Amino acid sequence: MKRALITGITGQDGSYLAEFLLEKGYKVFGTVRRLSTPNIENIGHLRDQVEFISADLLDQGSLTDAVKESEPDEVYNLAAQSFVKTSWDQPVLTGEFTALGATRVLEAIRTVNKKIKFYQASSSEMFGKVTETPQRETTRFHPRSPYGVAKVYGHYITLNYRESYDMFACSGILFNHESPRRGIEFVTRKITNAVARISLGKQDKLELGNLDAERDWGFAGDYVQAMWLMLQQEEPDDYVIATGEKHSVEEFVRLAFEVVGISDWKQYVVSDHPKHTRPAEVDYLIGDYSKAKEKLGWEPKTSFSDLVTMMVNSDLEKEKNNK
Repeated sequence: MKRALITGITGQDGSYLAEFLLEKGYKVFGTVRRLSTPNIENIGHLRDQVEFISADLLDQGSLTDAVKESEPDEVYNLAAQSFVKTSWDQPVLTGEFTALGATRVLEAIRTVNKKIKFYQASSSEMFGKVTETPQRETTRFHPRSPYGVAKVYGHYITLNYRESYDMFACSGILFNHESPRRGIEFVTRKITNAVARISLGKQDKLELGNLDAERDWGFAGDYVQAMWLMLQQEEPDDYVIATGEKHSVEEFVRLAFEVVGISDWKQYVVSDHPKHTRPAEVDYLIGDYSKAKEKLGWEPKTSFSDLVTMMVNSDLEKEKNNK
Protein backbone atom coordinates (compact mmCIF):
# COMPACT_ATOMS: atom_id res chain seq x y z
CA MET A 1 0.00 0.00 0.00
CA LYS A 2 1.40 3.37 -1.04
CA ARG A 3 1.51 6.12 1.57
CA ALA A 4 0.94 9.85 1.02
CA LEU A 5 1.28 12.90 3.27
CA ILE A 6 -0.81 15.97 2.39
CA THR A 7 -0.20 19.38 3.93
CA GLY A 8 -3.32 21.52 3.76
CA ILE A 9 -5.56 18.43 3.76
CA THR A 10 -8.50 20.37 5.26
CA GLY A 11 -8.57 22.82 2.32
CA GLN A 12 -10.39 22.51 -0.98
CA ASP A 13 -7.60 20.76 -2.91
CA GLY A 14 -6.47 18.67 0.05
CA SER A 15 -9.91 17.18 0.56
CA TYR A 16 -10.37 16.25 -3.10
CA LEU A 17 -6.85 14.83 -3.28
CA ALA A 18 -7.42 12.75 -0.14
CA GLU A 19 -10.59 11.27 -1.70
CA PHE A 20 -8.73 10.53 -4.93
CA LEU A 21 -5.79 8.83 -3.20
CA LEU A 22 -8.05 6.77 -0.94
CA GLU A 23 -9.85 5.49 -4.05
CA LYS A 24 -6.40 4.54 -5.41
CA GLY A 25 -5.78 2.44 -2.30
CA TYR A 26 -3.33 4.80 -0.56
CA LYS A 27 -2.81 5.13 3.17
CA VAL A 28 -3.38 8.90 3.56
CA PHE A 29 -1.91 11.17 6.22
CA GLY A 30 -2.70 14.85 6.55
CA THR A 31 -1.11 17.64 8.55
CA VAL A 32 -3.37 19.84 10.65
CA ARG A 33 -2.44 22.89 12.69
CA ARG A 34 -3.21 22.97 16.39
CA LEU A 35 -6.28 25.21 16.65
CA SER A 36 -8.85 25.53 19.41
CA THR A 37 -11.59 24.81 16.86
CA PRO A 38 -10.10 23.01 13.82
CA ASN A 39 -11.95 23.56 10.53
CA ILE A 40 -12.51 20.08 9.11
CA GLU A 41 -15.74 20.75 7.18
CA ASN A 42 -14.19 19.72 3.85
CA ILE A 43 -12.63 16.55 5.23
CA GLY A 44 -15.17 15.55 7.89
CA HIS A 45 -16.61 12.71 5.81
CA LEU A 46 -13.11 11.17 5.59
CA ARG A 47 -12.02 11.63 9.18
CA ASP A 48 -12.15 7.86 9.88
CA GLN A 49 -10.12 7.04 6.76
CA VAL A 50 -7.33 9.60 7.12
CA GLU A 51 -4.66 9.81 9.81
CA PHE A 52 -4.09 13.36 11.01
CA ILE A 53 -0.70 14.59 12.23
CA SER A 54 -0.19 17.91 14.04
CA ALA A 55 2.29 20.04 12.12
CA ASP A 56 2.74 23.64 11.03
CA LEU A 57 4.47 25.14 7.99
CA LEU A 58 6.10 27.67 10.32
CA ASP A 59 7.74 24.95 12.43
CA GLN A 60 10.54 22.87 10.89
CA GLY A 61 10.64 20.30 13.66
CA SER A 62 6.95 19.42 13.39
CA LEU A 63 7.22 18.93 9.62
CA THR A 64 10.26 16.69 9.95
CA ASP A 65 8.43 14.65 12.59
CA ALA A 66 5.36 14.39 10.33
CA VAL A 67 7.49 12.96 7.51
CA LYS A 68 9.17 10.51 9.90
CA GLU A 69 5.84 9.39 11.37
CA SER A 70 3.97 8.95 8.07
CA GLU A 71 6.87 7.37 6.13
CA PRO A 72 5.30 8.54 2.85
CA ASP A 73 6.09 7.57 -0.71
CA GLU A 74 4.66 10.94 -1.81
CA VAL A 75 4.27 14.35 -0.17
CA TYR A 76 1.83 16.93 -1.53
CA ASN A 77 2.43 20.46 -0.26
CA LEU A 78 -0.96 22.15 -0.63
CA ALA A 79 -0.86 24.25 2.54
CA ALA A 80 -0.28 28.00 2.20
CA GLN A 81 -1.69 31.41 2.98
CA SER A 82 -3.59 31.23 -0.28
CA PHE A 83 -5.88 34.27 -0.33
CA VAL A 84 -4.41 36.95 -2.62
CA LYS A 85 -6.19 39.87 -0.90
CA THR A 86 -4.90 38.85 2.54
CA SER A 87 -1.35 38.73 1.19
CA TRP A 88 -1.44 42.52 0.86
CA ASP A 89 -2.47 42.87 4.52
CA GLN A 90 -0.05 40.21 5.79
CA PRO A 91 2.86 40.05 3.31
CA VAL A 92 5.46 38.79 5.79
CA LEU A 93 3.23 36.01 7.12
CA THR A 94 2.33 35.05 3.55
CA GLY A 95 6.04 34.72 2.78
CA GLU A 96 6.60 32.58 5.87
CA PHE A 97 3.78 30.16 5.01
CA THR A 98 3.77 30.13 1.22
CA ALA A 99 7.48 30.56 0.40
CA LEU A 100 9.49 29.36 3.39
CA GLY A 101 6.82 26.78 4.25
CA ALA A 102 7.58 24.97 1.00
CA THR A 103 11.29 25.10 1.82
CA ARG A 104 10.67 23.56 5.24
CA VAL A 105 8.73 20.67 3.72
CA LEU A 106 11.50 20.05 1.18
CA GLU A 107 14.10 20.21 3.93
CA ALA A 108 12.12 17.70 6.00
CA ILE A 109 12.11 15.30 3.02
CA ARG A 110 15.82 15.85 2.34
CA THR A 111 16.62 15.12 5.98
CA VAL A 112 14.42 12.05 6.39
CA ASN A 113 14.44 10.34 2.98
CA LYS A 114 15.42 11.94 -0.34
CA LYS A 115 13.61 9.21 -2.29
CA ILE A 116 10.20 10.59 -1.26
CA LYS A 117 8.43 12.20 -4.22
CA PHE A 118 7.32 15.82 -3.69
CA TYR A 119 4.56 17.92 -5.23
CA GLN A 120 4.53 21.71 -4.85
CA ALA A 121 1.34 23.68 -5.47
CA SER A 122 2.48 26.50 -7.74
CA SER A 123 0.00 29.07 -9.06
CA SER A 124 -0.99 30.98 -12.19
CA GLU A 125 -0.69 34.11 -10.01
CA MET A 126 3.06 33.78 -10.60
CA PHE A 127 2.48 35.01 -14.17
CA GLY A 128 0.70 38.14 -12.93
CA LYS A 129 1.30 40.85 -15.53
CA VAL A 130 1.44 38.39 -18.38
CA THR A 131 4.16 38.58 -21.03
CA GLU A 132 2.53 36.12 -23.45
CA THR A 133 -0.86 34.51 -23.99
CA PRO A 134 -1.68 31.76 -23.29
CA GLN A 135 0.71 31.14 -20.42
CA ARG A 136 2.80 27.97 -20.48
CA GLU A 137 5.65 26.44 -18.47
CA THR A 138 8.25 28.65 -20.18
CA THR A 139 6.36 31.95 -19.75
CA ARG A 140 8.25 34.53 -17.68
CA PHE A 141 6.91 35.20 -14.19
CA HIS A 142 5.81 38.71 -13.22
CA PRO A 143 3.79 38.34 -9.98
CA ARG A 144 1.51 41.18 -8.93
CA SER A 145 0.88 40.36 -5.26
CA PRO A 146 2.86 39.19 -2.21
CA TYR A 147 1.09 35.84 -2.66
CA GLY A 148 2.30 35.57 -6.27
CA VAL A 149 5.85 36.50 -5.24
CA ALA A 150 5.81 33.87 -2.46
CA LYS A 151 4.59 31.23 -4.92
CA VAL A 152 7.45 32.07 -7.30
CA TYR A 153 9.87 31.44 -4.44
CA GLY A 154 8.17 28.12 -3.66
CA HIS A 155 8.34 27.16 -7.33
CA TYR A 156 12.04 27.92 -7.70
CA ILE A 157 13.08 26.37 -4.38
CA THR A 158 11.39 23.16 -5.58
CA LEU A 159 13.41 23.31 -8.80
CA ASN A 160 16.53 24.07 -6.75
CA TYR A 161 16.11 21.00 -4.52
CA ARG A 162 15.40 18.87 -7.58
CA GLU A 163 18.62 19.94 -9.24
CA SER A 164 20.81 20.22 -6.14
CA TYR A 165 19.84 17.03 -4.28
CA ASP A 166 18.55 14.83 -7.12
CA MET A 167 15.09 14.78 -5.54
CA PHE A 168 11.87 13.88 -7.36
CA ALA A 169 10.26 17.29 -6.90
CA CYS A 170 7.53 18.66 -9.21
CA SER A 171 5.49 21.85 -9.36
CA GLY A 172 1.99 22.03 -10.76
CA ILE A 173 1.24 25.53 -12.04
CA LEU A 174 -2.50 25.38 -11.46
CA PHE A 175 -4.78 28.03 -12.89
CA ASN A 176 -7.90 29.00 -10.94
CA HIS A 177 -9.78 25.91 -9.81
CA GLU A 178 -12.98 26.07 -7.85
CA SER A 179 -15.62 23.86 -6.23
CA PRO A 180 -18.37 23.90 -3.61
CA ARG A 181 -15.54 23.45 -1.07
CA ARG A 182 -13.86 26.73 -2.02
CA GLY A 183 -13.46 29.17 0.89
CA ILE A 184 -16.22 31.77 1.14
CA GLU A 185 -13.69 34.64 0.88
CA PHE A 186 -12.74 33.67 -2.71
CA VAL A 187 -14.63 35.56 -5.42
CA THR A 188 -16.23 32.51 -7.07
CA ARG A 189 -17.68 31.13 -3.85
CA LYS A 190 -18.59 34.63 -2.70
CA ILE A 191 -20.65 34.97 -5.89
CA THR A 192 -22.40 31.60 -5.68
CA ASN A 193 -23.17 31.99 -1.97
CA ALA A 194 -24.55 35.50 -2.49
CA VAL A 195 -26.66 34.38 -5.47
CA ALA A 196 -28.14 31.56 -3.39
CA ARG A 197 -28.90 33.95 -0.53
CA ILE A 198 -30.39 36.61 -2.85
CA SER A 199 -32.65 34.03 -4.49
CA LEU A 200 -33.88 32.97 -1.04
CA GLY A 201 -34.45 36.56 0.12
CA LYS A 202 -31.64 36.45 2.67
CA GLN A 203 -29.40 39.07 1.03
CA ASP A 204 -29.96 42.23 -1.04
CA LYS A 205 -26.68 43.00 -2.81
CA LEU A 206 -23.47 41.40 -4.05
CA GLU A 207 -20.39 43.64 -3.74
CA LEU A 208 -17.53 42.91 -6.15
CA GLY A 209 -14.40 44.55 -7.56
CA ASN A 210 -13.45 44.42 -11.24
CA LEU A 211 -16.07 42.53 -13.29
CA ASP A 212 -13.89 42.64 -16.42
CA ALA A 213 -11.05 40.52 -14.96
CA GLU A 214 -10.70 37.28 -16.92
CA ARG A 215 -9.61 33.93 -15.56
CA ASP A 216 -9.15 30.32 -16.62
CA TRP A 217 -11.48 28.48 -14.22
CA GLY A 218 -11.59 24.70 -13.78
CA PHE A 219 -12.93 22.18 -11.26
CA ALA A 220 -10.64 21.34 -8.34
CA GLY A 221 -11.77 17.70 -8.43
CA ASP A 222 -10.33 17.37 -11.94
CA TYR A 223 -7.07 19.10 -11.06
CA VAL A 224 -6.00 16.84 -8.17
CA GLN A 225 -5.68 13.95 -10.63
CA ALA A 226 -3.01 15.97 -12.46
CA MET A 227 -1.08 16.37 -9.19
CA TRP A 228 -1.00 12.60 -8.73
CA LEU A 229 -0.07 11.94 -12.37
CA MET A 230 2.99 14.22 -12.05
CA LEU A 231 4.39 11.97 -9.31
CA GLN A 232 3.81 8.79 -11.36
CA GLN A 233 6.21 9.81 -14.15
CA GLU A 234 9.74 8.47 -14.56
CA GLU A 235 11.27 11.96 -14.40
CA PRO A 236 10.18 14.98 -12.32
CA ASP A 237 8.96 18.02 -14.25
CA ASP A 238 6.67 21.06 -13.96
CA TYR A 239 3.30 21.37 -15.66
CA VAL A 240 0.64 24.01 -16.32
CA ILE A 241 -2.82 22.70 -15.39
CA ALA A 242 -5.69 24.71 -16.89
CA THR A 243 -8.71 24.56 -19.20
CA GLY A 244 -7.41 26.82 -21.97
CA GLU A 245 -10.62 28.87 -21.77
CA LYS A 246 -11.06 32.38 -20.38
CA HIS A 247 -14.18 33.76 -18.72
CA SER A 248 -14.80 37.13 -17.08
CA VAL A 249 -16.03 37.68 -13.54
CA GLU A 250 -19.14 39.23 -15.11
CA GLU A 251 -19.80 36.03 -17.07
CA PHE A 252 -19.46 33.99 -13.86
CA VAL A 253 -21.96 36.31 -12.12
CA ARG A 254 -24.46 36.18 -15.01
CA LEU A 255 -24.35 32.38 -15.21
CA ALA A 256 -24.74 32.05 -11.45
CA PHE A 257 -27.88 34.20 -11.45
CA GLU A 258 -29.25 32.25 -14.42
CA VAL A 259 -29.04 29.04 -12.37
CA VAL A 260 -31.59 30.51 -9.90
CA GLY A 261 -33.74 32.00 -12.67
CA ILE A 262 -32.74 35.67 -12.27
CA SER A 263 -32.05 37.43 -15.58
CA ASP A 264 -31.85 41.06 -14.41
CA TRP A 265 -28.79 40.36 -12.27
CA LYS A 266 -27.29 43.86 -12.58
CA GLN A 267 -29.77 45.31 -10.08
CA TYR A 268 -28.25 43.09 -7.37
CA VAL A 269 -24.55 43.71 -8.12
CA VAL A 270 -22.33 46.59 -6.96
CA SER A 271 -19.06 46.48 -8.92
CA ASP A 272 -15.71 48.26 -8.56
CA HIS A 273 -16.30 48.53 -4.83
CA PRO A 274 -13.26 50.32 -3.27
CA LYS A 275 -12.68 47.69 -0.59
CA HIS A 276 -12.31 45.02 -3.26
CA THR A 277 -9.61 46.77 -5.30
CA ARG A 278 -5.93 45.85 -4.88
CA PRO A 279 -2.71 47.89 -5.19
CA ALA A 280 -1.89 45.90 -8.35
CA GLU A 281 -4.36 43.83 -10.34
CA VAL A 282 -4.01 40.73 -12.50
CA ASP A 283 -6.40 41.30 -15.38
CA TYR A 284 -6.00 38.30 -17.65
CA LEU A 285 -4.91 34.69 -17.17
CA ILE A 286 -5.36 31.74 -19.53
CA GLY A 287 -3.29 28.56 -19.47
CA ASP A 288 -1.89 26.23 -22.12
CA TYR A 289 -2.11 22.69 -20.73
CA SER A 290 -0.81 20.97 -23.89
CA LYS A 291 2.30 19.61 -22.11
CA ALA A 292 0.14 17.98 -19.41
CA LYS A 293 -2.13 16.54 -22.11
CA GLU A 294 0.81 15.11 -24.06
CA LYS A 295 2.98 13.79 -21.22
CA LEU A 296 0.46 13.05 -18.44
CA GLY A 297 -2.57 12.21 -20.58
CA TRP A 298 -4.55 14.73 -18.52
CA GLU A 299 -7.47 16.89 -19.66
CA PRO A 300 -10.12 18.85 -17.73
CA LYS A 301 -13.49 17.09 -17.60
CA THR A 302 -15.86 19.70 -16.10
CA SER A 303 -17.15 22.60 -18.22
CA PHE A 304 -17.30 26.18 -16.97
CA SER A 305 -21.12 26.23 -16.95
CA ASP A 306 -21.27 22.89 -15.11
CA LEU A 307 -18.83 24.22 -12.51
CA VAL A 308 -20.91 27.36 -11.87
CA THR A 309 -24.12 25.33 -11.69
CA MET A 310 -22.55 22.84 -9.28
CA MET A 311 -21.40 25.60 -6.93
CA VAL A 312 -24.69 27.54 -6.96
CA ASN A 313 -26.76 24.41 -6.33
CA SER A 314 -24.49 23.41 -3.46
CA ASP A 315 -24.84 26.84 -1.84
CA LEU A 316 -28.62 26.76 -2.36
CA GLU A 317 -28.79 23.50 -0.41
CA LYS A 318 -26.62 24.88 2.37
CA GLU A 319 -28.63 28.10 2.67
CA LYS A 320 -31.96 26.23 2.63
CA ASN A 321 -30.73 24.08 5.50
CA ASN A 322 -29.23 27.04 7.35
CA LYS A 323 -32.22 28.60 9.07
